[in-house]
Amino acid sequence: MSQSADRYDRRRALGVIAAGSAIALVVARPADAAEPPVFQQGGFALGGTDPVAYFTQAQPLAGDPSLVHDWQGARWAFAEADHRDRFAAAPESFAPAFGGYCAFAAARGYLAPTIPEAWHIHDGRLFLNASMRVLRRWRAELPDVIAQGDANWPGILG
Repeated sequence: MSQSADRYDRRRALGVIAAGSAIALVVARPADAAEPPVFQQGGFALGGTDPVAYFTQAQPLAGDPSLVHDWQGARWAFAEADHRDRFAAAPESFAPAFGGYCAFAAARGYLAPTIPEAWHIHDGRLFLNASMRVLRRWRAELPDVIAQGDANWPGILG
């Protein structure tokens, strides 16, 4: 092997080692901030979807940004003043499980965002999921997937 090839191999090996160390530092470093307890998008819980509408109209409805209630560190929007008032009186009755994060992901021990259309009410609790495909998988595993999510949830946010 030539001397220049030998130097090249050593430099490449050192570069790989250095890169590996940098990656290990990034992976091992704790997160700077914990995720919020409620899934938020665009400044609103659930991206501005009215959580009460799932129960009263059996569909997701966009909330009105002028009809809001702050709870759990998030601003919740509602389609109707009555929905806002009902939520304010008993938020635990209407807020989605797992802070509105994906129920299937919670069952697997991690956080994922959700979409308003991937929802299900089971035993009076609202569950949201990341997609319609994930919702179908989640429903197929009921009720075990809820028990898994409930067991994982306290430790997921850190």
